[in-house]
Amino acid sequence: MKFSEIPAHSSVKSRLKQMVDTGRLPHALLISGPEGTGKLALARALAQYLQCTDRNGGDSCGHCPSCLQHRSLNHADMHYVFPVVKKKSEGLLISNDYLPQWREFLSGRTFASWQDWLNTLDAGNSRPAIYVDEAENILRVANMSTLSSPIKVVLIWLPEKLGPDAANKLLKIIEEPWEDTRFILVSNNASAILPTIFSRTQRINLPRLTAREIESLLVEGYSINPQEAQTLAHVADGNACTALDALDSQGETEEFASLFREVMRKAYSRDVKALREMADKIAATGREKNCRLLEYFTRMARENFIYNLAMPELNRMTPEEENFSRRFSPFIHSGNVEAMVSDMDSAASDIARNANAKIVMFDTLLRLIVHLRKPVIK
Repeated sequence: MKFSEIPAHSSVKSRLKQMVDTGRLPHALLISGPEGTGKLALARALAQYLQCTDRNGGDSCGHCPSCLQHRSLNHADMHYVFPVVKKKSEGLLISNDYLPQWREFLSGRTFASWQDWLNTLDAGNSRPAIYVDEAENILRVANMSTLSSPIKVVLIWLPEKLGPDAANKLLKIIEEPWEDTRFILVSNNASAILPTIFSRTQRINLPRLTAREIESLLVEGYSINPQEAQTLAHVADGNACTALDALDSQGETEEFASLFREVMRKAYSRDVKALREMADKIAATGREKNCRLLEYFTRMARENFIYNLAMPELNRMTPEEENFSRRFSPFIHSGNVEAMVSDMDSAASDIARNANAKIVMFDTLLRLIVHLRKPVIK
């Protein structure tokens, strides 16, 4: 991955290259920010630039043995750490056991999301994490001599997924760094990282992409017509993964939109039997999809509330979503939106923690009956 292959973030790229060129790359660098900003790609580009043997023009060359190994994700002194699924029967607890899936995940992707990784892992209802064995493996790697580069790199994707034992072991490694080792941490949620690890890193925070940057990405990189690209960029709200997922998973988005319309209609008409059937049907699709659906419902509740403000520049909806909201938005207002969003957020959290999805979903849909009948707060 070369810096030139990553859109936007020109000032951050310059800062990263300057760190390498001046020999001031910290032993532990944290690149954080919202999902869909290209953090992982920037971390990969930084590692390739650091280990490139023929840097020129402010970028890695792309053709030396080191760059070729980076492109195939086979560099001997480049080590990846990422959340994995614990399989007791096979005893697979470290990232190396999932390198084929990792290569598949990164192949052809500049913007990579957590959901993309779950799909690649085929995680089902499992919640990937970074386990304590991983920290022990990092210690082993750090003690190894470099093989083809003066510096070895350990890239840790989503350090917020470190278990407590693993985080504490990693802390000891970062506190006493090796001269020939650099750690690059890439986080979607820096506040969830163990504070003692966070405090020992030098940090770069990436802002969300602008709508214009996402539009350009879609038009130039994916040959999307400008009008559709403008709509997708507007809905994406600075997250390139959201825009790209919309291209690949329009079926699911349309499914969620249809369910939102049907649920709201049944809740308003107090059709408890229909809501029970819908809750059972939704629950049967699995926890991960349930959480994505509830996240979509939460977003649409907020969008409908904002629609009442008559400030279209604040809305992030497709034309189809807006068509429904034009008629439905008056029913989501100051008197019910906070409670509605809170219920959906709580339901997603409960289902993610293995609560009975049928019960949680039915309870959440029943509460909509009450919320939709609440008066506007004046």
